[in-house]
Amino acid sequence: MNKLDKESVIGMAALLVHAAKIDEIYSDHEKDLIRNFIKSYLEKENINEILKKAEEIENNSNQLLNYTNILKKNSMDIKKEIIEHLWKVIISDNSIDQYESNLMRRICGLIYFPDKECAEIKLNLLNSK
Repeated sequence: MNKLDKESVIGMAALLVHAAKIDEIYSDHEKDLIRNFIKSYLEKENINEILKKAEEIENNSNQLLNYTNILKKNSMDIKKEIIEHLWKVIISDNSIDQYESNLMRRICGLIYFPDKECAEIKLNLLNSK
């Protein structure tokens, strides 16, 4: 697995928080998924502290670009991983609303991630539930 630096992980976690909150329900289950994401990159860090930082960044930022610019510079593998985590958070409540779908389309467009591959990731996750 490719590694992201701490700042990038915090930025990606903020993007995950944004995805979790877009349907106006930010559940403990979604927080756990985001903690798992953080832990997969930064095992030795204080996961709750990083989640808190990510939530602060998300609260203070109304621009997706801050997050997607970090991601745009990374490899396709990392992009794919992040897209997968975003979908996990979005489908964790067993419903996908138009705002969540729109968010994923916008993110994929901003980071040059193929729509087809994004749809495949979503389907695989839905089928494995």
